[in-house]
Amino acid sequence: MTPTALPAAAAGTWPLGSLTVNRIGFGAMRLPAADPGGAVSRDRAASIAVLRRAVELGVNHIDTAAFYFSPLRSANELINSALAPYGDDLVLTTKVGPGRDPSGEWVHARPDQLRGQVEENLRQLGRDHIDVVNLRIGGGLERGTGPISEHFGALSELRDAGLIRELGISNVGPEHLAEAQAIAPVVCVQNQYGLTARREDDELVRLCGAHGVAFVPFFAVASGQNGVEEQVAKVAERHGATSAQIRLAWTLAQGEHVLAIPGTGDVGHLEQNVAAGALRLTEQDLAELTVG
Repeated sequence: MTPTALPAAAAGTWPLGSLTVNRIGFGAMRLPAADPGGAVSRDRAASIAVLRRAVELGVNHIDTAAFYFSPLRSANELINSALAPYGDDLVLTTKVGPGRDPSGEWVHARPDQLRGQVEENLRQLGRDHIDVVNLRIGGGLERGTGPISEHFGALSELRDAGLIRELGISNVGPEHLAEAQAIAPVVCVQNQYGLTARREDDELVRLCGAHGVAFVPFFAVASGQNGVEEQVAKVAERHGATSAQIRLAWTLAQGEHVLAIPGTGDVGHLEQNVAAGALRLTEQDLAELTVG
């Protein structure tokens, strides 16, 4: 197969500043652990196999974080072991702000501590720079509030120093995008978002598109709302697809600037997720999937 024929290229590409990625990427959060709480470590060989298969399928955008770890596994270390030396077109994205101390307790970095978090990712990934660093607002998973200029300014300085190539923001609202853009270019916004999740961000998705900023939702295949689930299943049957694939296809249909980074620790699920990039929902499909 030529690179353009690889499955992950089926949904097209989008620029992250100076970098270009296939719109179907991979999220590494599930690689270290086999359970949602992160207490049970996943089989190492299985996680490495998923990463290598992702790249074989044309995935060139991998989202990770130093705080993705279980008692025996670290997402960054798995990525390093599986994929280094890295291909020239592979874009590694991480996030800083929240972190976890060695015992696993959540902490949140002050602006002067962000360099340490970036350097932690550099060491674990075995790189001299990070392609994209997202400033994540808030500790844990709660939605962030308050100004971000001090933290984002600190990351902008690290970008100027060459430790970071491009900058993004995560867990944010429209006001944060405007605040960050006044300091340095923002190439992506990463929020929880999907057919039945955080639909209050519909306007933020449109705003990102108007500014040429990638919108990168996480947990896009999360289910909920029984009535919607029935409609998802009907659309999935028409396309000979799974419900998760339809949710991913819906996400990509929200705009050419919308990317997808579904995560999994299973090669079969990975292949299904990547194949969703080739699905094209009709106007009828999208109308049936309308929420609210």
